[in-house]
Amino acid sequence: MASIQPLVGTIGIASLIFAAGYSVLALVAVLVWRIRRTEKTRARLPPVTVLKPLCGAEPGLYENLRSFCQQDYPEYQIVFGVRDPGDPALRVVERLVSEFPSVPIDVVIDPQQHGTNRKISNLINMVARARHEVLAVADSDAFVGPDYLKAVTAPLLDERVGLVTCIYRGVPTQRVWSRLGAMYVNEWYMPSVLLAWLFGHEGYVSGQTMCLRRDTLRAIGGLRALANHLADDYRLGELVRTLGLRIVLSPYLLEAEHHEPSLGLLTRHELRWMRTICVLRPLSFRLIFLTFSLPLALLGIALTAAEPAFLTVAWALFKATVLARVALHLVHRSGGERPLLADFWLLPVRDLLICWVWCQSFFTSRFTWRGNEFDVGSDGIMRRLS
Repeated sequence: MASIQPLVGTIGIASLIFAAGYSVLALVAVLVWRIRRTEKTRARLPPVTVLKPLCGAEPGLYENLRSFCQQDYPEYQIVFGVRDPGDPALRVVERLVSEFPSVPIDVVIDPQQHGTNRKISNLINMVARARHEVLAVADSDAFVGPDYLKAVTAPLLDERVGLVTCIYRGVPTQRVWSRLGAMYVNEWYMPSVLLAWLFGHEGYVSGQTMCLRRDTLRAIGGLRALANHLADDYRLGELVRTLGLRIVLSPYLLEAEHHEPSLGLLTRHELRWMRTICVLRPLSFRLIFLTFSLPLALLGIALTAAEPAFLTVAWALFKATVLARVALHLVHRSGGERPLLADFWLLPVRDLLICWVWCQSFFTSRFTWRGNEFDVGSDGIMRRLS
């Protein structure tokens, strides 16, 4: 038994090193990102069509869509699209059409289905109404400032750039489940994206913003090339890279409304996201637990407890992990509307919940999306089950 203790202690120290290292690097990546500045261009920006696929009147929809009607941009068009003529989102669109008569707004109502990905199917129906050669696809829950379009279209002036995307900050509604969901985005997912960016990775694409030229879209086979893919944004990035074009992560940070009415819906959403990551990165997905800093640090302390020789180093690493994790929680909340420490008590809940969802994702390939059940294979293709 005594001979096992040094091995167990070594595993514990290794766990703490990974936990502390990841926490500190993720914090550094977020801080480096925050000091970036959007480069202003004096060149004439091209006319752009904003494509906004809609489904239902989700919380904050009016404010979110309205922010796209207030762009400080020379020439742009907005196309809203729904599948159902009775969709309550249309009432919001009608209000915006009346409120902003000077903004060219088109509305597409078309139930035709193209493949299993309903968002892409909606976009296929909408894109024929786009008047301009630059297209910006943006989700319905995004809220932006008046400089958004300038920030995401400017990189396309470089012909070597094929696609521009953004990271985003989750803004929760009041329920505790929504706050936990926003913490998933702000304190785990986005920091991991920025850490990869810090080390030079340029493969990230977010469906919150996908801005590209129409000729690039034609060259990859159009939106139909994405019609059956769960991770349509990731697939778009793959296809753009096959053309030898770059993907640019814009320094613009948009906000996305995050609404989770219940724990069940929260875990189903996060299970779908985890399944997406599993499909995209099957090998590295197994190592994702190394990014769960607090649970990993707790495991490390537990394993080193039986080996007194490691305790001093172990506690130092544990404290570094906790401090970096708390700092990461506070950084994205600074300057926000909610009190800085309002969700501090949710930190351990959030980190343990993500572990549970990750473990669960190994035992199912099914997920629920907008009331429909799908299965996704290793090729990333969605197959509807109900």
